[in-house]
Amino acid sequence: MTIDFAQSAQSTLGVEWELALVDPSTGELVSVADQVLRGVSANHPELQEDEEHPHIKQELLLNTVELITGVCSTVGEAKDDLARSLAAVREVTDPMGVDVFCAGSHPFSSPKDQQVTDRERYAKLIDRTRWWGQQMVIYGVHVHVGLDRREKALPVVDGLMNYVPHFQALSASSPFWGGEDTGYASQRALMFQQLPTAGLPFHFDDWAGYESYVQDMFTTGVIDSISEIRWDIRPVPNLGTVEMRVCDGLSTLQDVGAVAALTQCLVQEFSDTLDAGGSIPTMQPWHIQENKWRAARYGLDAIIILDAAGNEQLVTDHLAEVLTRLEPVARSLGCSRELADVEAIIQRGAGYQRQRRVAEENDGDLRAVVLDMVEQLRG
Repeated sequence: MTIDFAQSAQSTLGVEWELALVDPSTGELVSVADQVLRGVSANHPELQEDEEHPHIKQELLLNTVELITGVCSTVGEAKDDLARSLAAVREVTDPMGVDVFCAGSHPFSSPKDQQVTDRERYAKLIDRTRWWGQQMVIYGVHVHVGLDRREKALPVVDGLMNYVPHFQALSASSPFWGGEDTGYASQRALMFQQLPTAGLPFHFDDWAGYESYVQDMFTTGVIDSISEIRWDIRPVPNLGTVEMRVCDGLSTLQDVGAVAALTQCLVQEFSDTLDAGGSIPTMQPWHIQENKWRAARYGLDAIIILDAAGNEQLVTDHLAEVLTRLEPVARSLGCSRELADVEAIIQRGAGYQRQRRVAEENDGDLRAVVLDMVEQLRG
């Protein structure tokens, strides 16, 4: 099969931010996304009846709404876009007595109690994946970055694979599951990869190899749509982007901007390397897989594998070097301030660390953890 790659301006940006809907008194998830989305549409008379807001969407579960930016030139523009959508959601949720927060998972709400959005593709997913699919009470942040040539897509995916543990450690925010501390910084990372076609992507030597893979998935009935390839990092041909999907949900717009800036800068650096006739180093798949596990388990304390030779370094130490290297790229893209916010995450701690601290300060009361995340998003 032939898969066209849409034209896209280099390093343009799109961000997706999944938000959970909760009861402010109990901290439990509430399945009211349909009402929220109807209210959002009603507040925008330019939309036709039953027409979805272009930047506020449904997700798998009725306890979730997803904010999606338009095509942005800078990270600051993307943050402004998300802020407008969040305000539009709050115009509806505040009068309803519903709060919103974002993290990799909900600390204690039972997965079996969550209602699935009434759409055929979601029903098919749950029917096929059964218990694992029913556990997907998880939330993430996805960052799209545009590429000006199809030939860059797979090398850039390979390049971003080297940074899976960096993104995982920075965003890790799902230590609790079903009311228990899992011992992991990111339970979400390991939960999501149980779905068919999720997890780390395969390596392909060329675009034809990727096309052959996709054809095999269609032929054998694994997928009905190319969007059902749910890799942690993937090309998105119809948009002309690569999509970084590693991150757990992030509790503040500042943190979303930080990971968006890091993604945009890395993609631009890779693009510049390819334009200059260079190549992007890769690592053995088993090293990449091990790095993902280490970051999911230990978060910012993970010691990661750096290269094919097996050299290792604390992820935060390597991030400091990466941020210094990328600063000229950030200046050219207009995201120096947002890239510097990566260091702010490291200094104050990631989401999983704050959640554990709040739980300890409240004698293990995980409702306090949820309410703290609600306040972080408001702040």
